[in-house]
This record gives sequence, C-alpha cells and structure tokens, in this order.
Amino acid sequence: MAVDYKKLGLVNTRDMFKRAIDGGYAIPAFNFNNLEQLQAIIKASSDLKSPVILQVSKGARKYANQTLLRYLAEGAVEYAKELGCNHPEIALHLDHGDSFETCKSCVDFGFSSVMIDGSALPYEENIALTKKVVEYAHQFDVTVEAELGVLAGVEDDVVAEVSHYTKPEEVVDFATRTGCDSLAISIGTSHGAYKFTPEQCTRDPKTGRLVPPPLAFDVLAAIEKQLPGFPIVLHGSSSVPQEYVDIINEHGGKMPNAVGIPEEQLRKAAKSAVCKINIDSDSRLAFTAGVRQTFDEHPEYFDPRQYCGKAREYMEDLYKHKITDVLGSENKLANLD
Repeated sequence: MAVDYKKLGLVNTRDMFKRAIDGGYAIPAFNFNNLEQLQAIIKASSDLKSPVILQVSKGARKYANQTLLRYLAEGAVEYAKELGCNHPEIALHLDHGDSFETCKSCVDFGFSSVMIDGSALPYEENIALTKKVVEYAHQFDVTVEAELGVLAGVEDDVVAEVSHYTKPEEVVDFATRTGCDSLAISIGTSHGAYKFTPEQCTRDPKTGRLVPPPLAFDVLAAIEKQLPGFPIVLHGSSSVPQEYVDIINEHGGKMPNAVGIPEEQLRKAAKSAVCKINIDSDSRLAFTAGVRQTFDEHPEYFDPRQYCGKAREYMEDLYKHKITDVLGSENKLANLD
C-alpha cells in the first residue's frame, strides 16, 4: 500500500516548475543525508518563503533509512509551519534513481517526485525505462524527472568519466514518448567538488584560482527552442565556494584545485527554462568547513552538537545565499500568507 505524499504535507514539482519558468527563476534542489542538513534547508527556505526540493540519492536513502526519511520529510513540513511559513511547498525527490524498482519503492514510500536516470543506457532503452517509471508514478500524481545526455564526475553511485552534451534534436521525441515532467540535460555541469581538471581551466592571474570553462548556453537555447516552456533541470551545479574550501584547507584539510560552476552562469541559467538547479557538494563543503574549524579551534570538544551546530550555521548561510543571490526563488511560494 503506497503512502500518499499529500497526507505528509508534501507537494509534487508540477506547479512550482510552471511558476519558475514563467517567473524567470529556479527552484533550489538541495540534497540531504542527515538532520543538520535538513534543519538548515528548512530554516533557510522557510525564512525566505521559497519553494524547495529535498533531494535524496540512493546512497542517502541507504545511509539515513527510507522509513526515517519519510517521517523526516513530514516533520520538515511541520517545522516550516512552526517557523512561520504557513503554506510551505516542499517536494521530496529521489535523485538519480537507477532502476524502476528504486523509483517504485520511493513512490510507495511517500516521495512526491522521482528521477529515473537512464542516461547511460542506449537511447531507446532510456525511453523504455523512463516511460515505465512515468506510467507507474503518474498513477499517484508523482512527478518524474528524466535525463538525456551524460554528466561527468562522481556523485554517490553515479560515475562518468566523460560528459556528452544533450542533443537538442532528440529532446522532443524523448519527452513526447516518455511523458516525463522535467528533463535533466548536460551542458557542461559536472558532479562533485572537482568538476574540472586544471587542464580544462584557465587561472585568474590576480588570485591564482582556477576559472572553469563556460557552460554551453547555445545547447540550452537550442533545447528551449525545441521544447518551449518545458521544465529543464541542471545537475552538478555546485559552485564550490572558495571561502569554504579555504576554511577546510586552513584547518587541516587537503582540497587543492576544487572548482565548481560560477554563480553568474547559474544566475543566467535560472532566468531561462532551467527551473530546478541541484546543489549537493556545496552543502558538504560548508558542513565540513564548520566541523574542521571547530575541531581545530576547540580540540577539547567532543559533543556532536558543538561541531554539527557550526556546520548547520554555515549550511544555512549557504542555502540562503543560493536562494536569494543565485536562484531568485525567495518570496515565490504560491501562498505567502
């Protein structure tokens, strides 16, 4: 017997995506694995009255336990209301579902949105798998994200050496035949904290920092032309904020040449049909920066609340920055009362 996500107070992504496309902004999709990440996400999105997508990868589901995740999501809705956000819009989304069985399990457990990632499969197999997930999920009004094109990088179980841009000439056929609600595309973003090798980048002569290659906005424009008004998703869109990398490195870490997607490029993407931008590594960096700094400055600490508290503070700052300064989703709830 499937759990009805609506009874948990969750929403699917259909309405929030339509408003985001019409309004020229993007919905934040933040991955979470633990309580502190969830608290920071809900605090930031509730204070700023932003819709939000709580993303759970297959690895996070295994780490946190699927039953606990369902109740955490239900608790998140109540926490948002407690914070004064009377009409929160929170989706619980499976990130990079790798099989029909995984997606079905999430639908049955109360997820309001799932992603089926068949991008590594041959084109026709990707269509067949995506269509099967869509047909199941839509029975329960659960929205489905699909992927066309391959992102490089590493995220949990998702590993790809080389990226392949989405082919604009395939998107209409793919979206029509699968019935998917949104489409993750590849235009040069990448998973992880090391999105590009130094050889792919140039260096800023003033700071010595790596400057990554620009995203393929021409591919995005061609996809928008083929699928006007269709919700587009960007994965691998962490910016790898250097202030957190610096804190990590200053307090015993070793993360040379960590580099992400410049925020000005994400701002530009958010004004297009890109209505969902995924951010995971940045949260990990903020968390680790808080923990490392606390341990380095207070070697006597042993209470997890002390170092996780600092981590939560850094993550909340990060999420608020993304919502207001990058994605533009603040005060975009359907009902702000």
